Amino acid sequence: MRFMVLMIPDVYQGGKKVDPHFSPPTEKMEQMGRFNEELGKSLKLLSLDGLQPVSEGARLAFSKGKAQVTDGPFVESKEVLGGYWMIEAKSKEEVVNWMKRCPADDGDVIEIRRVFEMSDFPAEQKKR
Repeated sequence: MRFMVLMIPDVYQGGKKVDPHFSPPTEKMEQMGRFNEELGKSLKLLSLDGLQPVSEGARLAFSKGKAQVTDGPFVESKEVLGGYWMIEAKSKEEVVNWMKRCPADDGDVIEIRRVFEMSDFPAEQKKR
């Protein structure tokens, strides 16, 4: 099974004002690098990345077939992704147990979501 694991850093929660050029400290990057290396030895790590600050992004909102583009930062955002892992594992519990070891800071949130596989859909949907 594949899982998308999302990191929502405390620094991006609760409408806090964040330096638009924020990047994690070197020590934190080194800790996360060691964690990712260990994770990759135990589970199949398909991809992982940290994300640039929201000031570098864009958001598209759709209405009546049209997209409205808003460049970052997004003032109304209360929780913003800081990065992600795409992992293949036997179970959600296996991923949960690994993520408990993540060198997260106080207030950080990690969300784990299973990715849909074709086998999750009924046969009639697979024919389309």
